[in-house]
Amino acid sequence: MLRLGTRGSRLALVQAVLVRDALAAHDFACEIVPLRTTGDRIQDRPLAAVGGKGLFTKELEEALLDGRIDLAVHSMKDVPVLLPDALDIVAVLPRDDVRDVFISPLAASLEDLPAGARVGTSSVRRQAQVARARPDLQLVPLRGNVDTRLAKLDRGEIDAVLLAYAGLKRLGLEARATRILPVEEWLPALSQGALGIEMRRDHSALALVSALNHAKTAVVLACERAFQKALDGSCVTSIAGLAQFDGQTLRFRGEVLAPDGSGFADTVFATAVTANPVEDAERLGNEAGLELKPRALPWLPG
Repeated sequence: MLRLGTRGSRLALVQAVLVRDALAAHDFACEIVPLRTTGDRIQDRPLAAVGGKGLFTKELEEALLDGRIDLAVHSMKDVPVLLPDALDIVAVLPRDDVRDVFISPLAASLEDLPAGARVGTSSVRRQAQVARARPDLQLVPLRGNVDTRLAKLDRGEIDAVLLAYAGLKRLGLEARATRILPVEEWLPALSQGALGIEMRRDHSALALVSALNHAKTAVVLACERAFQKALDGSCVTSIAGLAQFDGQTLRFRGEVLAPDGSGFADTVFATAVTANPVEDAERLGNEAGLELKPRALPWLPG
């Protein structure tokens, strides 16, 4: 019986069930162990102000290291590019929809909102993208799980909200989407829509759990996370990007935005890969980030 650690939100538990079911298909029994993370406890401040992405993984990783759980499931966009010693992301599940959605009772799209409308999001990427598209809108910091954010919208505390489509779909709430934002116009967060399994490197079940790894998803995440690492990206940086892989060619587009939407620097490539696509993807993502970095320096930390 493997102990699967997860955050305790409704979405996190749904995602843990997806991993549990995938393990069951390989004849592994799994017990779900909910844990409360610092990111879940702190709801009154933006993540960028209190420590960033690791706030959603720290307690899970501590539980892995001290043996209270055997594996942890994460939304990969919440996972820092540098992991603690002795831990690895050993498998990623097939990637879900990468797109963001716009939800509002007032307008059919962001462009149709009236001037001064209140748009809720805690993501610095989304804030910068909204400011670039509609500098006349009012940005409202918004923390909490999906249900909490939708409840604030329904109570009229905000006029619109931006969320990840994958999360809505996993919760059966896709009908709430007013407009799905195409990636050609609105780049998602790096690693959005992907679930990863983290384990200790010395765990006896590591090789068997690794069999769940989805090869194409692993390739695109290697590219996106290498791009993020090259830019020293975290939740305090307005970084967006998407890699796509068809088995022969890796395509990538990424950008860094000014926090106020007043400028951006972007990069794009399409390159054939060799027999080692994950290694190629990591190298190409790193090169893309290093090439972009001098042009994005005004908006990067440090």
